[in-house]
Amino acid sequence: MNHSNLFTQVLLTEAKAIEQAALRFTEDNAKRLISVYELLASTGGNLIVSGVGKSGHIGTKIAATFSSLGLPSFFLHPTEAMHGDLGRVTKSDAIILISKSGTTEELLNMLPYVQIPTERIIALVGKVDSPIARKSGIIIDASVEKEACINDLAPTTSTTVALALGDAMAVLYENVMGVSKEKFAVNHPAGLLGKSLSLTVDRLMIGAIECPIVNEAATLQDAILAMTQKPVGMCAVISGKNLLGILVEGDIRRAFAKSVDAINAPVKDIMTSKPTTLHSSTLAFDALKIMENPSRLLNVAPVVDDGIFKGVLRLHDLFKAGFNSSLSK
Repeated sequence: MNHSNLFTQVLLTEAKAIEQAALRFTEDNAKRLISVYELLASTGGNLIVSGVGKSGHIGTKIAATFSSLGLPSFFLHPTEAMHGDLGRVTKSDAIILISKSGTTEELLNMLPYVQIPTERIIALVGKVDSPIARKSGIIIDASVEKEACINDLAPTTSTTVALALGDAMAVLYENVMGVSKEKFAVNHPAGLLGKSLSLTVDRLMIGAIECPIVNEAATLQDAILAMTQKPVGMCAVISGKNLLGILVEGDIRRAFAKSVDAINAPVKDIMTSKPTTLHSSTLAFDALKIMENPSRLLNVAPVVDDGIFKGVLRLHDLFKAGFNSSLSK
């Protein structure tokens, strides 16, 4: 047996099945799904997904995907439904029933007790003329010629197709409901994905009160003392509240390289007068791109709003929050 060929054949079989499922999906299917989505959005109903065995596992993922896009969804096990979980179902909800055969006994036993109108029952089935399909208002054809399993038994191709159709249904919802990156981020506040879409500079920066600050009349010695007391990687040179420039270690080294008496030099003659700055409302993800620009790598950047110095963002703080160099590319 050529094991690499077997491995490849599984992928090709499942890919072909997904392609065939795509060809079977109709505009009428799309219109009916959109109608359900719009109704759920207007009534605040939930999308329920139900199935048994491997179909149940796929259903859990589909429900999670819809929830992440802002449509409240949950998986309902049909057996548990018959023992009290039907209390989670309302007449405003819609339900997706996943079954390769379309004859799953647990789903058929549950259906009479599910108070959801037929037009909001969606059958994701491998047989479009099955009992479950006949009790549904929307039928999504998830049929497959054979399972990728060498014995044509273990759910492989069928579950892959069901999962792909669930993803397509969710993306259709995303498009119809106009789910933006910002809306998506609302449901992903903790993970790196959410941080990339919602975390702003002001939540990671070191505030001005904790930063070394000198005025334009200060000397290099004054600036070094301030930087020693508040070591954040730079010193802000301000006039009133406005940033005139910054002083970093590189500026100090260059000053001493030119003159051993630089310690008494005016800081305004040594500072970087036009530094790259960030706005407090800039996404941290975008700040990382700016600070890791190959043409001018920055370990620290001043945060300035309308000319007023607000604080400092360090590259280290971005890394500590979970961002990394690969994300900025």
